[in-house]
Amino acid sequence: MASIILSAFSFVINIPVGIWREHYKKFSFPWILIVHVSVPFIIALRMYLEANRLFIPLFIALAVVGQLVGKRIKKQKNKPPG
Repeated sequence: MASIILSAFSFVINIPVGIWREHYKKFSFPWILIVHVSVPFIIALRMYLEANRLFIPLFIALAVVGQLVGKRIKKQKNKPPG
């Protein structure tokens, strides 16, 4: 159950992060900080829930997917109508 909760958290928390990072130039210092802002929260929750370490690659993958979804949302908002 802990891995399901943490998987959902990893994905959902990174959607706004993906939107936020679109305001900065790729690979700039602020962009790098924003990309990693959710990591301490995911680690803390993993330790609190005592989730198995075998799921760490899944949590990372879902965090990346969450940021990509956020990026796509941001681009859709900025897209001109028509």
